[in-house]
Amino acid sequence: MNPVTSLPPPATHTYSRLFPATHLGARQARLVTVMELHGWRCAPQSARRAEQIVGELAANAVLHGRVRGRGFRLGLALDAAAGTLRIEVTDARGERAPSHAQDSDGNSEGGRGLVLVDALADHWGSAAFPPGGKVVWAELAARTV
Repeated sequence: MNPVTSLPPPATHTYSRLFPATHLGARQARLVTVMELHGWRCAPQSARRAEQIVGELAANAVLHGRVRGRGFRLGLALDAAAGTLRIEVTDARGERAPSHAQDSDGNSEGGRGLVLVDALADHWGSAAFPPGGKVVWAELAARTV
C-alpha cells in the first residue's frame, strides 16, 4: 500500500477582476482583497497593509482614473516562496500619471492617498497600460501562516 501524501500549497496565488469605477466598486475591491488574502493564508499584518493599499489605489482609480462606462481592474499576486505580494490597479486614464507629491498645506481632505501607499508598500510605481490606461502597482513583503 502506498502512503498518501499531501501536496504543498501552490507557491503563487493570483486574482484579477474588473470592478465598476464607483465608490461601491472601490469598497468591493478592498473587501475582496481581504477575503482572497485570508484564503491564501496571508499573515494578518501583511493582509492589513494590502487592504489599505488596495483601498487607496481603488479610490484613486475611481476619483482620478474614471472614464464613463469603464471600470478598473484589481490584480493580486502572492508569491509565498519569495514572500512578496504584488497589487495592481489598472484604470482608463493613462494621461493622469500618479504623483508622489503631497498637498502643500497638509490640511485638505484629499491628496494623501499615495503618501499612505508609499509608507505601506516596500515599492510602488506606475506604467502605461495600452491602449490608453495606466497601472499603478505596489509590492510588499508578505508572509503566509
